Amino acid sequence: MLMDQAREPELVFYDGGCGLCHASVRFVAARDRGGTRFRFAPLGGETFAAKRVGEATHTGGADSVVVRRRDGALLTKSGAAIHILRRLGGVWAGLGWAAAWVPKRVRDGVYDRVAAVRHRVFGRRTEACPGVPAGMRERFLP
Repeated sequence: MLMDQAREPELVFYDGGCGLCHASVRFVAARDRGGTRFRFAPLGGETFAAKRVGEATHTGGADSVVVRRRDGALLTKSGAAIHILRRLGGVWAGLGWAAAWVPKRVRDGVYDRVAAVRHRVFGRRTEACPGVPAGMRERFLP
């Protein structure tokens, strides 16, 4: 069971109508070259509902990225972002480790401020999945 869990990609749930979220997902997908670390699904999608993630996180909607780790643990806001950076490795992992030194209250406060203006600054999207190359489309769940 642990061997299967070690190979299973983690789930990243994002706001499917957010331009910043689309850009962030494209960024992560491009750096997960083998496509082994993450799968992506919109917060309002079938996968999110089926995993009952919303009930457990109490995110209250599309204001936070949610990562469901392999072990079933759920991460939101800056904790999710830091986890993603660390999993990408290289310089991104270093940035994640450095960001983890900032107190969570401060990190999440910055996260909340960006989330409050993201639609005005980065726009809204009508499609739930960001435009990605054909080779990456299988990483996106409904």
